Amino acid sequence: MDIFASLTKGTKLQGKRPSALIDPDVHIHFEPPTAAQTDETTSAARPRKRARKSQDGLPAPTPAQVSAAIRKRHKIRMTGEDVPDPLSSFAELVTLYGCEDSLLDCLATMGHALPTPIQAQALPLLLKDHTRDLVACAPTGSGKTLAFLIPLLAAVQSSSSEPSNRIRALVIEPTRELARQVGRQADLLAQGSGWRTCVMGEEESGVSESLTADLLITTPLRLIYAIKAKTVDLSTVEHLILDEADRLFELNFLEQTDELIAACNHPKLRKALFSATIPSGVELLAKTIMREDAARVIVGSRDSGAAGITQQLTFVGSEDGKLASLRSLIAKGGLSPPVLIFTQSIERAQDLYRELSRDGLPVEVVHSDRSKEERDRAVQRFEAGRAWFLICTDVMARGIDFQNVNLVLNYDFPQGAANYIHRIGRTGRGGKEGKAITFFTQEDAVHLRSIVNILRNSGIKVDDWMLKLKAPSQRAKRNHLRAPVKRRHIRKAAKGTI
Repeated sequence: MDIFASLTKGTKLQGKRPSALIDPDVHIHFEPPTAAQTDETTSAARPRKRARKSQDGLPAPTPAQVSAAIRKRHKIRMTGEDVPDPLSSFAELVTLYGCEDSLLDCLATMGHALPTPIQAQALPLLLKDHTRDLVACAPTGSGKTLAFLIPLLAAVQSSSSEPSNRIRALVIEPTRELARQVGRQADLLAQGSGWRTCVMGEEESGVSESLTADLLITTPLRLIYAIKAKTVDLSTVEHLILDEADRLFELNFLEQTDELIAACNHPKLRKALFSATIPSGVELLAKTIMREDAARVIVGSRDSGAAGITQQLTFVGSEDGKLASLRSLIAKGGLSPPVLIFTQSIERAQDLYRELSRDGLPVEVVHSDRSKEERDRAVQRFEAGRAWFLICTDVMARGIDFQNVNLVLNYDFPQGAANYIHRIGRTGRGGKEGKAITFFTQEDAVHLRSIVNILRNSGIKVDDWMLKLKAPSQRAKRNHLRAPVKRRHIRKAAKGTI
């Protein structure tokens, strides 16, 4: 029996996961956790205080027990010595770590009421010791940007009474879109402080004269050009953030990343790596540039989707069935705009754009062959609601923060687990709910097990037959990343659906 033939109506796997926000008003009753359960190294060194009794007569939990319960509840795992307790509120940034009161006003204006799990643990780590290195892994949409921006601005403010003419903090992003997005967040946080943030390369002409800023945000290649042109000096950088670190340590970025790390030669340089996926190979590379006392924070399972995302796998038979399935979903109201649609190549993105445009649908497309102005205009139309569907390649899959995307459709099966996690992470951001649908064909079945594992790690019930699928070898995974499945042209497949 051909098991895939029985799935032509689609396989829907979904589940619910707990909220990502820390609620300080939740009263916790629990058995004191063991050292193995908490995975902590900090509480043992603290002197014990006489246990207080709560109103119900039970011993009140100690601060160490409360911290352990918070970490357990939100699946925060730690390695490293002398790890501070997680935050229970943003107010502790002021009371415990000396941040300015104006920061709380900025956070409230930006709509941030409580720290997310990654913020709750990464912020104390980076604020307590401005020289300690960190590797942080947390789901997409979990607030990693604020987790590194707040300590950067706090460190810049504490090191001088007024802005200087030297770059003291550097954030490296893999794409221009990500750099601009982080720059907007930094500008909001720095309002009224007088500290200067700069996103390098906002103008197509590039940097023409000496650049100074307290916080510089940039992509690798543009910064390397500026260094060679002697318009930027990184010797004064004391805080380096590698965002989307797994991407920056890929082969096509690795040489550039190494060159930039070498250029940041301040003796007190602190390095922090953030990403939603950090494979073991990337961790090994990270150890070569980190201090021995570096800490590591992992929120949730390393290979899982963000909380609140309903994930669905749909078998469409062959390439000919994809467009028919998509049109059927649209006709039946199965896709609630705004929707991001991912394809594996520029050609396929453009072909799908033509097909949906012919259907009279409000659709846009973004890929690297389009100019900066065309990409910006397409994104603006999508964010304004004038385009219901935005078709894109993986250039949009990392870090871009569309707050209100209801659904992500993987029209083409992703080329690996990391690609899948970053794609679906465009929905369900900031604790909101979202949905992700992934089409797969007979040809994709050999790669299905990697995605099935992510669904299982996300708390979604998976059919037994999927768990029995053979996992692809490491060589097969590498080959799939280099050369995706060869697919029939969308325009040719479309002729059979008209």
